[in-house]
Amino acid sequence: MKGQKIMTEVKRHVEIAGYGVCLPKNTVQFKDQTRYRVVENEETQLDLAEAAIQAALKNANLSMKDIDCLVSASAVGVQPIPCTAALIHERVAKGLSIPAMDINTTCTSFISALSTMSYLIEAGEYHRVLIVSSEVGSLGLNPKQKESYELFGDGAAAFIFQASNKDKGVIASLQRTWSEGAHDTEIRGGLTSYQPKEYSEETKTNFMFDMKGKKILLLSARVIPEIFQEFQEKSGISKDVVDYIIPHQASRALPLVMDKLGVSKDKYLNIVSDYGNMVSVAVPFGLAYALDHGYVKEGDTIFLMGTAAGMTVNMLALKL
Repeated sequence: MKGQKIMTEVKRHVEIAGYGVCLPKNTVQFKDQTRYRVVENEETQLDLAEAAIQAALKNANLSMKDIDCLVSASAVGVQPIPCTAALIHERVAKGLSIPAMDINTTCTSFISALSTMSYLIEAGEYHRVLIVSSEVGSLGLNPKQKESYELFGDGAAAFIFQASNKDKGVIASLQRTWSEGAHDTEIRGGLTSYQPKEYSEETKTNFMFDMKGKKILLLSARVIPEIFQEFQEKSGISKDVVDYIIPHQASRALPLVMDKLGVSKDKYLNIVSDYGNMVSVAVPFGLAYALDHGYVKEGDTIFLMGTAAGMTVNMLALKL
């Protein structure tokens, strides 16, 4: 079915002006699995975000003065207040008063941000928006939870989207949340539920990442086929006609999930063994990776999709 023309209409006209990524210098190995992870007090989340933004600006041949809005689309922020976007703004746009905001749906934050900002670009509120996802999740892992301890990787990815007069942009998007999975993936401590003053040796696991992998997989197996079908109907694009799919790199179970959806191996990106689950960075990093390696190109129609803590599932059809 590859090469069959997709006749659906672009609803929100945006195009990629540039993109950039940044990986930590340090890697760790778990058998055949590679994970990029920051060394504490050497590289920070803001360092990664800033480097990805500078790479995106260079790629687009733009400066921050050309950006109308800065969005941080990350699962974990740098500090509770102010929003992470303001702290990134301080690094890359100090002295400029361009708005900065966070959009957070944990692992699928980038898709939620692109969906939301594409409406604001289409409406004329902004012409050019920079979305950056950055994560140093390795710092909050519990070494006693082997599954999650060996799964996650750090990094950052930034994309600049601008208004387009071409047939490019968002065709459709869909987000659903099943809150029966709200406590299957969580960090309980640090804000108002378990305040920092309650931290002790006895309570410290409340301040670490806690994942119930089997429960998530069972819920995912039930709801993902449902939303995948709903989205194909909403977008008017079937899995057989779409050029490529960039899924969230959730775990090594990715091939099982995609196989269940009837998506062949050559139709989607799977780089879990090389980078692990990079949380919110996985989807934009995956898109950058697919562009760099020629898996997707201008004119292609692709699906961005993913699952997130909550449990939230996002899908977005984008014409490049």
